[in-house]
Amino acid sequence: MRCSNLIKPLSAKAIHKKTNRVWLFDLDNTLHDASHAVFAQIDVSMTKAIMKALGIGFVPATALRQKYWERYGATMIGMERHHGVNASRFLHMSHDFHAPDFVKPERNLAGLLQNVPGIKYILTNAPHSYACSVLDTLGIRHCFAGICSIDQMRLQGTFRPKPSPTLMHQLLCQLKCKPTETILVEDTLKNLKIAKQLHMKTVHIFNAGTPFSSKHIIRPAYVDLRVKSVHELLRHPFSHS
Repeated sequence: MRCSNLIKPLSAKAIHKKTNRVWLFDLDNTLHDASHAVFAQIDVSMTKAIMKALGIGFVPATALRQKYWERYGATMIGMERHHGVNASRFLHMSHDFHAPDFVKPERNLAGLLQNVPGIKYILTNAPHSYACSVLDTLGIRHCFAGICSIDQMRLQGTFRPKPSPTLMHQLLCQLKCKPTETILVEDTLKNLKIAKQLHMKTVHIFNAGTPFSSKHIIRPAYVDLRVKSVHELLRHPFSHS
């Protein structure tokens, strides 16, 4: 099977202790608390982008943003599919703000990440430029060997963002890693469910600000570990076993 090239290098100097483990980390509400301020800014910026692209008002633009996010996992896909909006241009417009102004610092995160065995990648439905800005603000870009952002999640001409099983298959293929040695760390349960179906290990970062999180008080069977923060995960025996 031919593997699609989904990963862009982030740091050739990424430090990882020798092991077969591969970590796939989500970004927002996983490696930092996006609910603190970032999500609200993305909502505003994306709604404005829809208003500008389609020439519509705030209320219908907000409804479309929510509708396409729930249906496709990314508003951009709905804009491209149903309105012919250029995906790359829309991604830029929808994240056209200075991310560092809204990112909440995470203490000692780089040290904790580097102390955990395994090679680490970012897997996010956010655009590449925004993700890199957040990683630089957090001071952790050098902890990750590469990134798969939504810009790269196009397979056979079609965007396949998380939780696409096809995307996950292709990632495992490109990284040449065993599913049982691969860990997906996420705040979004539907993404973890697909990963577990592919026999990957799953960690749920429970954040009350993540949509639909409050509906799942009990840990689902497809979640191997649930923690309240990435700091708790990185200090947990699970990460060092």
